[in-house]
Amino acid sequence: MVKTCPRYAIGSGELNEDSDKLVSFDCLMMHDIDDLSDELRALLDTVMELAMDLRWTWSHAGDALWNSIDPVVWQQTKNPSAVLQNLDAQRMQELNNNAQFKERLQKVTAERQEYLAQPGWYGEKHSQSGLKGIAYFSMEFGLGEALPLYAGGLGILAGDYLKAASDLGVPVIGIGLLYQEGYFRQAIDASGWQQDIYPYNEPTSMPVRPVRSRAGAWLRVYSDFPGRRVSFRVWQAQVGRVTLYLLDSNDLLNSPRDQGITSKLYGGGQEMRLVQEIVLGICGWRLIEALGLEIDICHLNEGHAAFVTLERARCFMDRNNVTFQEAVWATRPGNIFTTHTPVAAGFDIFPQELIWKYGQDYTDQLSLSLEEIGRLGRNHYDDPNEPFNMAYLAMRTCGTANGVSRLHGEVSRRIFQDLYPRWPELEVPITHITNGVHVSSWDSPWADELWTQAAGKKRWLGDMEPLVDAIENLSDEALWIFCGQERAGLVDYTRKRLALHLGQRGEPPENVAAAQTVLDPNVLTLGFARRFASYKRPNLLLHDQARLIRLLTNIERPVQIIVAGKAHPNDEAGKFFIQQWVQLTHRPEVRAHVVFLEDYDIALAQELVQGVDVWINTPRRPWEACGTSGMKVLVNGGLNLSELDGWWAEAYADDVGWALGDGSEHEDLDWDVTEAEQLYRLLEQEIIPLFYERDTSGIPRAWVARMRASMSRLTPQFSTGRMMREYVERLYLPCVTKVNHRTAHGGKLGKELYSWEQKLRCNWQEIHWGNLNIKEQTDGWSFEVQIYLGDIPAEFVQIQLYAAPLDADENFIIVMQQGDPIPGSTNGYSYQKSITTTRPAENYTPRVVPYHPQASVPNELGLIHWQR
Repeated sequence: MVKTCPRYAIGSGELNEDSDKLVSFDCLMMHDIDDLSDELRALLDTVMELAMDLRWTWSHAGDALWNSIDPVVWQQTKNPSAVLQNLDAQRMQELNNNAQFKERLQKVTAERQEYLAQPGWYGEKHSQSGLKGIAYFSMEFGLGEALPLYAGGLGILAGDYLKAASDLGVPVIGIGLLYQEGYFRQAIDASGWQQDIYPYNEPTSMPVRPVRSRAGAWLRVYSDFPGRRVSFRVWQAQVGRVTLYLLDSNDLLNSPRDQGITSKLYGGGQEMRLVQEIVLGICGWRLIEALGLEIDICHLNEGHAAFVTLERARCFMDRNNVTFQEAVWATRPGNIFTTHTPVAAGFDIFPQELIWKYGQDYTDQLSLSLEEIGRLGRNHYDDPNEPFNMAYLAMRTCGTANGVSRLHGEVSRRIFQDLYPRWPELEVPITHITNGVHVSSWDSPWADELWTQAAGKKRWLGDMEPLVDAIENLSDEALWIFCGQERAGLVDYTRKRLALHLGQRGEPPENVAAAQTVLDPNVLTLGFARRFASYKRPNLLLHDQARLIRLLTNIERPVQIIVAGKAHPNDEAGKFFIQQWVQLTHRPEVRAHVVFLEDYDIALAQELVQGVDVWINTPRRPWEACGTSGMKVLVNGGLNLSELDGWWAEAYADDVGWALGDGSEHEDLDWDVTEAEQLYRLLEQEIIPLFYERDTSGIPRAWVARMRASMSRLTPQFSTGRMMREYVERLYLPCVTKVNHRTAHGGKLGKELYSWEQKLRCNWQEIHWGNLNIKEQTDGWSFEVQIYLGDIPAEFVQIQLYAAPLDADENFIIVMQQGDPIPGSTNGYSYQKSITTTRPAENYTPRVVPYHPQASVPNELGLIHWQR
């Protein structure tokens, strides 16, 4: 166990190594376990271990086991936790006497143990890398409906990330909050208007356990807020090999007001949001300290968790007797910031007075003033009225930042350019790693069988290159049969869910019964499901309703569409969009062709992506940072019709799907009309004919060819397996080398780098340029420039020639060589460089930038001085 941060007493003593056994029955208390025999207790303990591991959300080996315990509850909830909630002693005795059940239990248990024992891709490839641990911080985690701690795509991505880390054996833990209400549930009233419902999340009915100390006490971490100390209980959820830790303020040690801190995901006003982000970041790191975990990398899933970088630095200060600035220099390479926001307005910002209110005591611990803290979150240091921006804090205290698609990386460099004045946009230090989806969580039973036959059971756990050939070798017949099975399954599911919702809405019995006649398992099925927000243009298809109706009801080539999605509770425009779709479903001529399914969640999304033929996505470019919903249909043979935005901008080819837009950004809203027309035309002239053009065997060969190309090429590429390997090899491993170097010997290198920064900042204004001489050569140019550095040592800077690149492969930064001192000068030198080029000399501009072999410029120091 590592030495914990000495300034802040945290937790309740050393953790109990057998804490899992202590809490096996804490959260699913069906009856008095003291009355059970040792044999039944052992049986329950084994079943509980399976139920508490959320691996069942993507591994379905235990489905038959849960169904055999209680088929009614299992079929309705698909949640082992709920199954065990209804398990009594009599039923346990029956199961204990059932040889078939015990054999099945033994088989599922053995399969899980084998999975946990495998080293995984990371263990096989990088076990000697020195990377001890990664802490992944996120405001939401979407793992399954049994743990409803998510609102949308950010949470789904976080859940898929943890699952991929488990599959690949990457040493990850998750840090989040346990919300009493989580995100809202949706109900549609008789007028088609969205109603927002907030069911209570009862921890004892969820697959989570308290984290306890060796003494048996509940582990708590603390935070000082104005006038009081607030306690946060710690829970854990098991996600295969990965543990997710959740902080919970609903503790009797707190006031009623503070018990509500974790009451609702994204609930309350600005102040509550700030408090939640303090808890996630600052208390999240204190939890790591209390657990004694060796964490090298803090990965921030959005800027919500940016305060963790301050607490990490504070603990390093206390442990090594260094200043805050030196601690930031030492720890910064170990912090990674992933931004998902495509517009600056989407960042979390807080009034400076709120930062001062909650930062007064904390600034003393950092030995900083409130003004110094405030500057970390401002673009203009000297403007005390500028709001505190969490994304700016993350950029200043993280060693690496990335967007979530190639296009989003470009957009993010534009958004953050103000933080790096006079630096070219191309050099703003933001890379990209395109998101992916956890394929095993989204494939249908039929897709799972097809891929297993083609590529084996471990196809998503390692090298995915062979998967291309595996699908290429499948016959057209096999792919088309599998596609039909999925569509029929979706139609059956849709009818049942629609009937249930109509009944709950109080519709007449004849309307409920009519739900069994909607849709047709042999008709081209479109899917459209997402958050209903204006920038996603969810009603683009409704631009010309008459045309859409003609398209849907064509007798020879009919089409059907399933729509789902929620609007934010405060988004009246989004609710109106939903109402428009619901009202369309009431029109008699299209009632069998259009279905709106309410309460879009993970469970519904899993069904939709498994059975649609075409997934439609219509965001306004470039407002979709990545978008992963369309990735989820790939493994199931679905095709994408999407705006050239986010992931589709890099995935699209004319043989794998269809593209909306022209690949450019359009601020004129009249462009929506142009793209609506394009959408109708693609459906009428390309997509529908391609689906219905069959050979004598009844197979649409050209359609199947697109399925094959999409499945084989795109499914591996846009999976979390690929994404996780990129994070490990491109970011985590290089970053852990840097942070280990900087924190060694009490942060010696961190101190050196802070001293280097101070020297440059204090004397940067002394830099000025002398003569620039350019001579033409047979194959290029020779440059010589004079520069006076004042009190800045020459080795602290680099003199470069810069030319805006004409193509992606061009070397546009050329380091000049130091020449002789300038006669009569103090610290003045000439710098020379000859270059081979066909470009004119005026394309090249000398500049001076900070240089240290262990520093990242401009990320860690954005000073720059141009010759003109």
